[in-house]
Formats: sequence, structure tokens, C-alpha cells
Amino acid sequence: MKKLIERLLLFVIGLPLVIGIVVLLPYKHHLAVNLVVILLSALGAGEFAVFLKKNHKPITVREALILGAVNPLAVTLTVSFDLQAPIIPGMFILGASWFLVSRIFAGEDKLKDVMDRVAAGCAVLVYPGLFMAWIIKMSRLVHADRVILMFLLMVIANDSVAWVTGMLWGKGNQGIIHASPHKSVAGFIGGLIASIIVGLGAVFFIPEAFSPRRVPSAWAGMALGLISGIAACLGDLGESAMKRSVNMKDSGTLMPGRGGVLDSIDSLCLAAPVYYASYWLLFA
Repeated sequence: MKKLIERLLLFVIGLPLVIGIVVLLPYKHHLAVNLVVILLSALGAGEFAVFLKKNHKPITVREALILGAVNPLAVTLTVSFDLQAPIIPGMFILGASWFLVSRIFAGEDKLKDVMDRVAAGCAVLVYPGLFMAWIIKMSRLVHADRVILMFLLMVIANDSVAWVTGMLWGKGNQGIIHASPHKSVAGFIGGLIASIIVGLGAVFFIPEAFSPRRVPSAWAGMALGLISGIAACLGDLGESAMKRSVNMKDSGTLMPGRGGVLDSIDSLCLAAPVYYASYWLLFA
């Protein structure tokens, strides 16, 4: 019951806050949204570093917080402040270079873990920041506020409805996926239906932003919702697999009712580039 109340409170407070930031603060190509993405990416990378440390990968949370912000920060600088595009690969290379050279003058005992340290550093550069940066790229699109809002609603609806339908009808169809044994087929189907409904709503109620180029509107909306919903589910399961590999239930305790930041953005991470690509193919 406590977890249900915490989730409801987070939904009631969080959803209007998300809508307000996206709709009411469009300045500098949604700089407010971009800054939130940078913050969440950094905090998520810090939690990811805890996974890696449990698996004996030598990376500090402080390093991860910085590296997690690198890619979304680079994209924000190009999108909101019109800096040149080479800044993105440049900052990525700068971050990776730190791990290549940081142990050059270390003692012999610390040289043994250089390969693990480089691998961990590159992993933190990519996840979750590189995935989340695609939300920032959406802010360059025409009707960016509507495109970003529909993306967030699609993923939030998927996650929320999956949880509810799983609670109501999932008891007899759980345990199919070992990475997350509490996930159910009922929850998966419920989440996908919710994403599809949001996609249909987008094409019928926001035609200025969701007018398809090659296929009927209804099919395009359903396709966008279905593809993005599947990606959101896979993103959630991917993070569950990582947690299971290091024997952790939650990535952290920062988000009441949800665990850590990474537990809250795992679906967004994989869905963001998939949604962006699908939107570009179907509507842009």
C-alpha cells in the first residue's frame, strides 16, 4: 500500500511538473528540459557506477557523475547555444581520454585494473547519457514541445499502465523473463496498448506535429506508439538485467516509490532514440 501511495503521489506531482516544463519553458530550444536531462543523466550514471563497482570495475561515482553529463551537455551546447557540431565527438573523446591516461603514472599495483577502468569509463559515457541526449535532439524539431510531450506521455503511460495491469491480471503470467521475474505478460500488453493509444491521440489531436507522410494517420500513430512502447519495455528490462547481475533490487533510493534515478529513466533511455528515428521516418 505504501508503494502504491508513493507512486500515485509521484504521478500526481510529477506529471503536471513535466508538462509545465515542456510547454511553458520553450526558451533556447527547451533549455529547461535539456538541463533536466543533463541532471538525470549525471545522477543515473552515478548509480550505474555503483553497479560497475559491485562488479569490481574501478570507477568512482564522482567520475561517473561528470562523464554521465558529457554527452547531453554537448548536445545542449549545440542545440540551445548553436555551438559547432564537432563539440559532441570532441567532448566524448575528452571523457574517454581521461580513462586512457589517468593511470599512466600510477604504481604497478594500480596498473592491473587499467583495462577494467577504461571499459567502465566508456560504458558510463554511453549509458545513460548518450541515450538520453536524443531527448535534447528532439528540441530541434518543428513543434518540439508537442513531440517531446508525446514522447514523455507515451513512456509514462506505458510504465504506469503496465504496472497497474500487472498488479490486476499478472499473477498467473509472471516469471517468463528471468531478468525481471515480477514482470508479467499482462503488464507488457497493457503498457503497449497505452503507448498505442497515446500515439493515436497524437495524430488525431495534434495533426500539425503528427501528420504522416506516406501512411494513413491511424497506422502511423499506432506504429509510433507500438515501436516506442516496445523500446521502453526493453529499456526497463535491460536495466533490470544489470541490477540482477550485481544482486541489486533498486539502483538507488532517490525517487520514492520507484527506487533510484536510473530506475525512473531506464525506459526513456532506449525509447528516446527509437522514438526520434520513428518520428523522423513517419512524420518529419
